[in-house]
Amino acid sequence: MQASAYLKLSVATAIVTIVLKTAAWWWTGSVSLAADALESLVNLAGAVFALAMITLAAQPPDAEHPYGHHKAEYFSSGFEGILIIAAALGILWGAVDRWRHPEPLHAVGLGVTLAIVSSALNGALAWAMLRKAREVRSIALEGDARHLFTDVWTSVGVVVGLLGVMATGWQWLDPLLAVMVALNILREGVHLMRESTRGLMDEALDTESKARVQAVLDEFNHPHTIRFDHVNSRVAGQRRFVDLHMHMPSSWTLGRAAALRTSVEQALMSAVPGLRASIQLLPMDVEAHFDDPKDLM
Repeated sequence: MQASAYLKLSVATAIVTIVLKTAAWWWTGSVSLAADALESLVNLAGAVFALAMITLAAQPPDAEHPYGHHKAEYFSSGFEGILIIAAALGILWGAVDRWRHPEPLHAVGLGVTLAIVSSALNGALAWAMLRKAREVRSIALEGDARHLFTDVWTSVGVVVGLLGVMATGWQWLDPLLAVMVALNILREGVHLMRESTRGLMDEALDTESKARVQAVLDEFNHPHTIRFDHVNSRVAGQRRFVDLHMHMPSSWTLGRAAALRTSVEQALMSAVPGLRASIQLLPMDVEAHFDDPKDLM
């Protein structure tokens, strides 16, 4: 199943959980359940936006975007982070108001049951989405999955707290739970914002991918005929890029040099899935000069 299909399923699940949690809040009057329902509303908005960004990211390169639209996924992660932070602030506001003006809860058992059902739905979907996100390296899908996991833990905390209210009669546990929910999702929102910013800043390949690239270059490297330098890499959404210089004897024919370059590019792309390799050919005795001569891979 494609990443977009998971996000469509996330949209449908978010609608169902919103209905369940809103009903739970309506019957119980619990501010912690209201906070849980608000987070599901954020899930819905985030999933819709993530679906739009993944659709955009899948578009082929065009004249205005010759390297593709892969970075669109980072906007999804950042947008969802903003929504989460806004939801956390709203929950904190409601919790403080309930703390100052406590109200008795009603039909807590029914509210707990609905929260457990919605949590089970979100947990199953989040687990499947996170596996797919790691498989296709989609930050948009990963962001939505992590938000769903946050929602699951939120619901678990709310259920435990409401059971505590039922057992002790301590009404102040309800707004306290809402505050804990807000702080938890605020942490997740900050994490998503940070990941989005890192992606937009063109970070280099991860350590494992760098090692694979270097292993391929070491395989082709020869002290007197072949050497590589100025190896630079970057990540853009699901795609990875590496640029480098390959030096060889100036006496080689263009056909021989091009054939070797093709072999190196194919080996690199086989070693690192989703990699696009660009290799500039240079004679052995020619050096390219840059403002920063150090390799940046």
